[in-house]
Amino acid sequence: MANDRVEERKNTSGSFVGWIIRLVLFAIVLGITSFLTPGFSIHGLWSFLLAALVISVLDHLAESLMGVDASPIGRGIKGFLIAAVILYLTQFLVPNMSVSLLGAILAAIVIGILDILLPGRVM
Repeated sequence: MANDRVEERKNTSGSFVGWIIRLVLFAIVLGITSFLTPGFSIHGLWSFLLAALVISVLDHLAESLMGVDASPIGRGIKGFLIAAVILYLTQFLVPNMSVSLLGAILAAIVIGILDILLPGRVM
């Protein structure tokens, strides 16, 4: 019984650290995307981190409510469109972020490509 509690703590702390690493990695991906994509811009470190957090939460909500994983590449057209919508809606919750409709679509493509190139799942 005591071993189960220790194992549970290890799994919880490992998942939290993994989540933080994923959040920071996604903030870096957003920085690269902001640099490469016209119509998609974020200014400031805190805005990058907040955008990564908001996108992660919206992605989780979309996955929970619709049962669709909002990954731009590899999840079909539904996942791609949901990712673009999430990116577009995030601008209303994050200061220093602006996204056009075309920018959201292009950013979903760039994030999908970076997601393929980076080890593990980013978005």
